[in-house]
Amino acid sequence: MIDSSGIYRRAQQFIRKYGSQRLEMIIQKLGIRLYEVPDLDELLGMYTVRWRHRIILINPDLSYDTRRMVLAHELGHDQLHRQLAKGKALSENSLFDTIDHTEYEANAFAAHLLLDQDQVYDLAREGRDVVEMSKILRTDVNLLLIKLQEMTRLGWDLRVPFVPDARFFAHMNCS
Repeated sequence: MIDSSGIYRRAQQFIRKYGSQRLEMIIQKLGIRLYEVPDLDELLGMYTVRWRHRIILINPDLSYDTRRMVLAHELGHDQLHRQLAKGKALSENSLFDTIDHTEYEANAFAAHLLLDQDQVYDLAREGRDVVEMSKILRTDVNLLLIKLQEMTRLGWDLRVPFVPDARFFAHMNCS
């Protein structure tokens, strides 16, 4: 299990090197193969390493914001769990039913990648609730709650009003 400061450092190194915009371009630069797979049904995305190739499968029916969150999450698996993925697909509905901490870690990486902590902190200090904040930041409430929880663990003066669901992607619809 990776601690909060370790995930934060990895995400910050990633941002310094690649930025957090244009995730498809970053995936390509990293040599990860990205495939849109229309028959993933309710599955949003999946990361695997097969035949020494890093692969992300993504459902093409996702909204822009959901696609961005899923790609950041799958990049989290690539950056944090590549060894676990060798020979096994890391999807929201299979392997991680028993390894929830890796889902949380990938979500924390995605939260650090997509959500600027100064902006999150400013919105919280303005007294905005998490639903309002998530709309402003164009993210899922659970990803925002994970960001707030991680910021608290890193020493920010915040209160997290609810416990985030680390497996929220498994409950999201494609559209």
